[in-house]
Amino acid sequence: MKITGIETFLVAPRWLFLKVSTDEGISGWGEPVVEGRAETVRAAVHELSELLIGQDPLRIEDHWQVLRRGGFYRGGPVLSSALSGFDHALWDIAGKVRDAPVHELLGGPVRDRVRVYSWVGGDRPAGIREAVTAQVEAGFTAVKMNVAGPLPAIASPAEADAAVARAWEAREALGPHRDLAIDFHGRVSPAMARRLVRLLEDVQPMFVEEPILPETQGDALRSIVEASTVPIALGERLFSRWEFKPVLDAGVAVVQPDPSHAGGISELRRIGALAEVYGASLAPHCPLGPISLAASLQVAFATPNFLIQEQSAGMHYHGGREHSYLADPSIFAFRDGYAARPLGPGLGIEIDEDAVRRADEIGHAWRSPVWRHDDGGFAEW
Repeated sequence: MKITGIETFLVAPRWLFLKVSTDEGISGWGEPVVEGRAETVRAAVHELSELLIGQDPLRIEDHWQVLRRGGFYRGGPVLSSALSGFDHALWDIAGKVRDAPVHELLGGPVRDRVRVYSWVGGDRPAGIREAVTAQVEAGFTAVKMNVAGPLPAIASPAEADAAVARAWEAREALGPHRDLAIDFHGRVSPAMARRLVRLLEDVQPMFVEEPILPETQGDALRSIVEASTVPIALGERLFSRWEFKPVLDAGVAVVQPDPSHAGGISELRRIGALAEVYGASLAPHCPLGPISLAASLQVAFATPNFLIQEQSAGMHYHGGREHSYLADPSIFAFRDGYAARPLGPGLGIEIDEDAVRRADEIGHAWRSPVWRHDDGGFAEW
C-alpha cells in the first residue's frame, strides 16, 4: 500500500480537515489546525506531504519521527499541528486496514464509556446559572467555564469577587455531585492566580485550567500549584512530551494536550503515559471539530489515567456546526454525560466528503479576537 494523495479542506466554522488517500482505495482523515491560523497550517501540511507521497501509510511511528525531526527547525504550534493531522489520518487508515477501532490497536479499551464535559458562559462569562442548568438537564455531569473576561495584572477586590461569585453560581446549579472546571485561559498574572485559586477553594473545582501563560511557567507555576488544594491543569499550548515534563515536575494534577496540536494520537498516548509516572491525569483539550474529537476519544478509551474529555457541542464559536460533516452524527450522541465506545474501524467516524468539499469552496477566515484593557493596552484573550 502506498500514499497517493493528500488534500486539505478549509471548512467553517474554523477548522481544517486533511484526507490521505492510498492506491488501495482506503483513505484516512485528520484535523490539523491552529485556531485562527488555518491557512498557515494548510501550507505546512502541503510542505510536509512531500515526505509521505509514495510511502507505506502503515509505518506510523516512522512517519511521525520523520515529520517531526526531518527539518532542522522543529516543533511549535504550526508544524506540530500539521504533524497531528497526518497522525490522525494514518491511524485512521491503519484501523480500516485491520477492521478495528484505533483504541484496539493501542492495546484495547480500559473503560466502557468516556465522561465528557460541556462549555458554558462564553469568553466573557454570563448567564452561568441558566447555562449550567440547561447542561444538567441535558444529562451532563460536568461543565467548564471561563473565570472572567480580561483581567488586569492585579484585579480589584470587586473583579476578584465577581469571578468567585460566578463560580458559586455554577456550583449551586450543579450541586455537590457534579463537577465544575474553571478556565483562567492564561488571562491571569501569577500573583492574581495565587489569590484566585485560594478564593476558589470552597467551590471545589475539579481543576483550574491554564492559570498562567505557558511562557511564564517555571517557578511561577509551582507557586500556584502550592498556593492551594485546587488541582491545576494545563497543556493546550504545549506541543510535545518534552514541554510537558517541566509542567509535571512543577506538580500539575491534570495535563491537557490537544489532539490537533500536540502530535496527534501517537504523542497524546505518550504524554498520557508520562503523566501516569507523576500520578497526574489526562484530560485532552478538544474545542475543535469531529475528527479531532474522534481521535481524542480513541486515546481516552485506551489510557488508564484518563480523567474527562472536552468536546465542542454548543460551544459559542461553532454555531451548532459540530457534527455538520459526519455521515452519522449519532456517534457523538452523549448519554448521561458519557460518550459510548466507538466500534467502527479507524477513528470510528464516517466523513460526509461531499459536505466537506462544498464547505471548502466557501472556506473561512476565523481569527482569534484581540482584546484591550480599559486603558487601551493589550489584554490576553
